[in-house]
Amino acid sequence: MQKVQQQAPPMSNKTMIGLMMSMIVMMAVMTFREPIGRALDVVFSPIAFDGQYPVLTLIIAGLVMITVSTVVRSLMSDPIEMAKNQQIQSDFNKEFRQARIENNLFKMKKLQEIQPQMMAMSMESSTQQMKVMPITMIVLMPVYAWVWYFLQVGGDYFSEDVIVNIPWSSGFDLNDPLLFIPSWIIIYTMVSLPIGQIENRLLRFYFLKKHLKELESEAQRAEVE
Repeated sequence: MQKVQQQAPPMSNKTMIGLMMSMIVMMAVMTFREPIGRALDVVFSPIAFDGQYPVLTLIIAGLVMITVSTVVRSLMSDPIEMAKNQQIQSDFNKEFRQARIENNLFKMKKLQEIQPQMMAMSMESSTQQMKVMPITMIVLMPVYAWVWYFLQVGGDYFSEDVIVNIPWSSGFDLNDPLLFIPSWIIIYTMVSLPIGQIENRLLRFYFLKKHLKELESEAQRAEVE
């Protein structure tokens, strides 16, 4: 059977606007990162510990950043709808893989007919995330600016290189480049991403539980009426 080629839907205007606004926020913060970091030091100085525990400071800053951004995303989007769409797409991909393994041409043809709907659903989910991205960038980038300000050699906290011991290395300089970017960004990201995934799942569970209670209440009212 000839494989049907599906053309990906074009990037929507909302997605393009979201990307452009995110880039504008990023460039603005990176251009003025020193004054932004200095201003935020008034708020974040308690977690700086006078520069005595830089790795702990990175962990706490990552917790703050990812928690706020996760809450913002959850409040500005519908986690129930997103979870439902992801489950539908996951089930579709599973069925498609199974049909290929079994060489079930009839089932593959039927699945290919609804594939454009799955692609449209995926694009819609991406568009929703892009709409929220500029807002989350307003939260994320200033925190990055403060961490850069905190770790700056010759700044308020460190007069010399920021040397720490980590599980895979001793005498590790957080400002040394690793894969062309400062090492502290790698550690910062390694801390933030898994915590963000856990918090995202917890928030989805919370909203799902709340949604189920609302449905149960509506069902009980309908029975009474």
